[in-house]
Amino acid sequence: MPHPEFIGLVQSLLATAEAALGEFTPTTARARNDGLLETPQRARQTAERSLRLLTMLAEKTRGNLDRTEAELLTEAIASIRSRLAS
Repeated sequence: MPHPEFIGLVQSLLATAEAALGEFTPTTARARNDGLLETPQRARQTAERSLRLLTMLAEKTRGNLDRTEAELLTEAIASIRSRLAS
């Protein structure tokens, strides 16, 4: 069974990156309010930082996640990478 705190962590990092890349929802509004998106450069740095943290998390937890957790993490990383590339 997925660990709720792990799922929350991944979703939080993904939401921060999405907000930085211009996807504003009620979930991502907090990053904007916290000043993480002041300039386009700052927004990109925020998204890149979230990607680095998620990638590190994937490396450090490899082999220790259940299928749901591993898929969520993989999809979050892929989503941010594709958005940064475009």
